[in-house]
Amino acid sequence: MTEANVEVRSDGDTVEILLTGEIDLSNSDLIREKIFASIDNHLVAVKIDLGGLTYIDSAGLRILFALAERLRLLQTECSIHAPPGTPTRRVLELSGMTAVAEVRP
Repeated sequence: MTEANVEVRSDGDTVEILLTGEIDLSNSDLIREKIFASIDNHLVAVKIDLGGLTYIDSAGLRILFALAERLRLLQTECSIHAPPGTPTRRVLELSGMTAVAEVRP
């Protein structure tokens, strides 16, 4: 199975989720469970940090799109941080993620 890590940092009404490693079909269910378990109805903002992510496929993108939709319904700000010029950033741009969540450098 592909290795990935989810680290959650909570600061009051804001949560930062750091994803590292690789997300693909083999580990996407586990990653999704960990991410969604860190989200509650009282958050104001969620920041997803993909700086340590080296690979993401369509299964990983589905997680991010589902999370963005859930946060939209909860009226919670969603920002995704991916370094410019990285393959992960390029995948986000090509997938249309910038239309549903703020993608920051």
